[in-house]
Amino acid sequence: MVDAKMLNKISSAPGFIAALDQSGGSTPGALRLYGIAETDYKGDEEMFGLMHAMRVRIMTAPAFTGEKVIGAILFERTMDGDVEGQPVPSYLWEKRGTVPFLKVDKGLLAEENGVQLMKPMPDLDALLSRAVKKGIFGTKMRSVIANADKAGIAAVVAQQFEVARQIIGHGLVPIIEPEVSIKSPTKAEAEAILRDEIAAQLDKLPAGDNVMLKLTIPTVADFYAPLIAHKSVVRVVALSGGYTRADACEKLSHNHGMIASFSRALTENLRVSMSDADFDASLGETIDEIYAASVNKA
Repeated sequence: MVDAKMLNKISSAPGFIAALDQSGGSTPGALRLYGIAETDYKGDEEMFGLMHAMRVRIMTAPAFTGEKVIGAILFERTMDGDVEGQPVPSYLWEKRGTVPFLKVDKGLLAEENGVQLMKPMPDLDALLSRAVKKGIFGTKMRSVIANADKAGIAAVVAQQFEVARQIIGHGLVPIIEPEVSIKSPTKAEAEAILRDEIAAQLDKLPAGDNVMLKLTIPTVADFYAPLIAHKSVVRVVALSGGYTRADACEKLSHNHGMIASFSRALTENLRVSMSDADFDASLGETIDEIYAASVNKA
């Protein structure tokens, strides 16, 4: 059963969702931006330890509360970790008022038909069972669309919804993330195909089955308004997609009913060398800016 209090918060509270789910492939880059070079650690355990320390620093910062950060997407290792002696998911919900989500995809296949489908997830049921026991509310899984190829985009959306039904079966709310590359030469055309494919899949969902959508900020403002209004959609969130925070916030501010779920744009000004006071102040300013773009629309 979906937690009713968490569902109410995610569906209606003002704020945004923090994406703290960099995984093995993207962790070195995230650490590098934070000021930790690959020569500063040896092996995956040290790397993930440093990443966890960065995430703990974010999650325990004074500004990181459910007042503005209504949800947080976690990497599997983060879900299994602790903050101040408490499991991360329960810490987020009980101490910060922030709803915990889990990234479940295992990365991307090679590009075919202008898209990258998700790799198989043979252990997904076991992971979802663990997530439920740890108090996770929902999940996130990402595909990538590089070109406006109808067959490719249809395959991405079909795969996302197939896995989403498996996730719903565990009492969790899936975030479906078919990212359209901001570098795509056919971005607007891809978004038109994507919107139609998602709408068709949403219409097939049984009554009571709910999903969330995480989408690239569209070329045309409010282009995803029909999806936002769909009865089976809990919330539509935006990925930053490589835009700077300023650009992502400016573009998001023109899309009504769409809130942020930023990763790089959330952490771009944070550095390991900062004092706690400077770190907390910088993160506070960032949270305020992303919150404003999510709530105050142009």
